[in-house]
Amino acid sequence: MAKRKAPAADADVIVVGPGPAGLALAIALAQEGLRTTLVGEVRTARDGRTVALLDASIRLLDAIGAWHGLQMQAAPMAHMRLVDATDNLFRPPPVTFNAGEIGLDAFGYNIENATLVAGLAALADNTRGLARVAASATAFTAGADFAEVSLDDGRILRAPLVVAADGRNSRMRADAGIDIREWSYPQTALTAILAHSRDHRDTSTEFHTRSGPFTLVPLPGLRSSLVWVCSPEQAETLAARDDEGFALAVERQARSMLGRMRVEGGRGRVPMSGLSVARFTADRIAVAGEAAHVFPPIGAQGLNLGMRDVANLRDAVVDARTRGLDIGSPEALGAYERGRRLDVRLRTTGVDALNRTLLAHFLPADLLRGAGLIALDLIGPLRRFVMREGLAPHARLPRLMSRAGAADPLL
Repeated sequence: MAKRKAPAADADVIVVGPGPAGLALAIALAQEGLRTTLVGEVRTARDGRTVALLDASIRLLDAIGAWHGLQMQAAPMAHMRLVDATDNLFRPPPVTFNAGEIGLDAFGYNIENATLVAGLAALADNTRGLARVAASATAFTAGADFAEVSLDDGRILRAPLVVAADGRNSRMRADAGIDIREWSYPQTALTAILAHSRDHRDTSTEFHTRSGPFTLVPLPGLRSSLVWVCSPEQAETLAARDDEGFALAVERQARSMLGRMRVEGGRGRVPMSGLSVARFTADRIAVAGEAAHVFPPIGAQGLNLGMRDVANLRDAVVDARTRGLDIGSPEALGAYERGRRLDVRLRTTGVDALNRTLLAHFLPADLLRGAGLIALDLIGPLRRFVMREGLAPHARLPRLMSRAGAADPLL
């Protein structure tokens, strides 16, 4: 009796989840000649959310050909100002970071999330070797030669490697048996886009309050995006106000820094929480983006960390193929596992520590945070080191994020 022939793979890589990280990864892999399938329906709801893309993320988008079409719809963040508004006994002066101090025109750019996704989706549609499947993935199974992804339309797709970029509630990650740790904070983040009467001068301002950071980030024109972290009770009260009342509350909280304000577009409300994974890979699968880590919206780390996932995983897959390895094997994925573990752990710890010190109402914590801000204001080398580390880890950046042929100011 003839031996039954195994079914062929449908792609080299299946990426599940068409958010910014999933889209960018699928495009990057297809551009390297890997047959790539992106699974999921693109959603571009305008809900007042923006993303602050730091310099290394901009380089990645530029390298895959996405940034040229997005730049005019984004605003540069040339300056970042930290203001202690905790009303503690030891209040340091505001600290301003200038991108020019580390050789950059801007720390990054702020753009509406829906605009970013739409731009990446349009590029994906025109990328050779990249297939789009609008169905939802319902199950993941790892096999000896390839993994299978079941779809809600009854189809089954096969590839040597699957990437779970399907968000914090990732079905692919759960089916792969990757354990997670989740936590929450007694806070809610309110998001909105506001027009204002004064120029933001390409400056992002973050007020540290007792309930969490209150941040205004520049958008093109006389507009800024808001992330206001506060108690659930305060968030409930603020969310119940009409647009005029909400804008007035924002104006007062911002000390009228940007003049009169007006809500422009949708408003959002997000409970503050976090998530981390026990490992970034399993049999024939890697996790990336919010399937791998979830951050509260503090310090612009969430999507930027996801973009580093993209760049690191792209390097690991390309290098494995060059060496003739099975790209879904533990040996091939080992570089990605090792490369992401320390970076994500350090960022998670840093953001969590900052947020908890604001909530502590503990004098030694206030003194330590205040002394740190004063040191950043007065000590130039320390300030520049913190700026570089805030943009990227103190390590060699993956290739799509590096400045080819020049000394990298981030290193």
